[in-house]
Amino acid sequence: MNSEINFYRYPPIGDEDWRYAYPAARVRAMESTMIPRGIFVDMANAGSFVEAVELLAGTDYAIETNADSQQIEQLLLNCRTRSRKLFADLILDEGILTFLRAREDFANMKLAIRRVVTERPLGLDYSNEGNVPAGEFEEIFEQEDYSRFPDYLQDAVEAAVLGYYEEKDVRRIDYEIDRIEQSWRIRKAQRQKSTFMLSLVRLRIDLNNIRTMLRLKMADREDQTQFFLPGGFVDTAKYSQGLDTDYEAIGALFYATPYCELLEASIPYLRSEKSFLKLEKECEDFIKGFLKTSCDVAAGPQPVVAYFLMKEAEIRTVRMMLTGKKNGLTPKLLLDRLGEWMP
Repeated sequence: MNSEINFYRYPPIGDEDWRYAYPAARVRAMESTMIPRGIFVDMANAGSFVEAVELLAGTDYAIETNADSQQIEQLLLNCRTRSRKLFADLILDEGILTFLRAREDFANMKLAIRRVVTERPLGLDYSNEGNVPAGEFEEIFEQEDYSRFPDYLQDAVEAAVLGYYEEKDVRRIDYEIDRIEQSWRIRKAQRQKSTFMLSLVRLRIDLNNIRTMLRLKMADREDQTQFFLPGGFVDTAKYSQGLDTDYEAIGALFYATPYCELLEASIPYLRSEKSFLKLEKECEDFIKGFLKTSCDVAAGPQPVVAYFLMKEAEIRTVRMMLTGKKNGLTPKLLLDRLGEWMP
């Protein structure tokens, strides 16, 4: 994979596809109903959980003011399920649908492998929104018949188990599955000839590596360079170099990449607050900024994928606000994490 960066801020998103004229128009109409950032700011500053809930009246997330945590979570899961069902109805390429549903497959795989190696019950709480149904997922692990999995999950099982038993380190499970996942996503996007999906995957690899670099650095684990994922726009050697670079100079190290501003905005907060909140916010804003470039395409899968990924981010933001207010988190903490990408 060529790691040369030939764009200024965001990579290319591909050409128009007029088969998507109606789906693109549909999601652009729905974009106007997304919650403005000002509402989330008001929720963060609300004096109580009840006041925060009242601000959601008239949205997809209207709920009783006496709702408990379980009811809130069920509401949000229902919203996500409806959104994903509509996405499946609007997307015309089965490969793109498989690509996005695989997120749940890999998440289920991490959960199952962790339970297997720690000798805990397999459980029944797997997501049913992946390419492999939850019931089948559990059955495959109970019978140890991994050949029933798609190839990408067979590879993930093998890599995760071998990685874990090399050092008996549970963290290796997530890393090995992430490595297999991103490698598969790159190949899948290339086979689909989807410039947009390929750019999205490579950006996410870079941002994952930036998070890993700073987390390793904060934990004084500068020697553990094996956790960087290949395939992004930035060579993994750059992140290894970042581990040996003073915090003040990391932004300059990444000056020739799109991530210099992100790092310079995140690192002071990281050092002063000992928190990754600002980094997570900046990474989320960067990805959403890329997704918004889909507005340059009149018709195609790009605006459809972009809308539904932003809708899922909206659902997560509602969860953060409601959970935060219910548990007494300060407005500052909530606002520090609140992204800038909303309308």
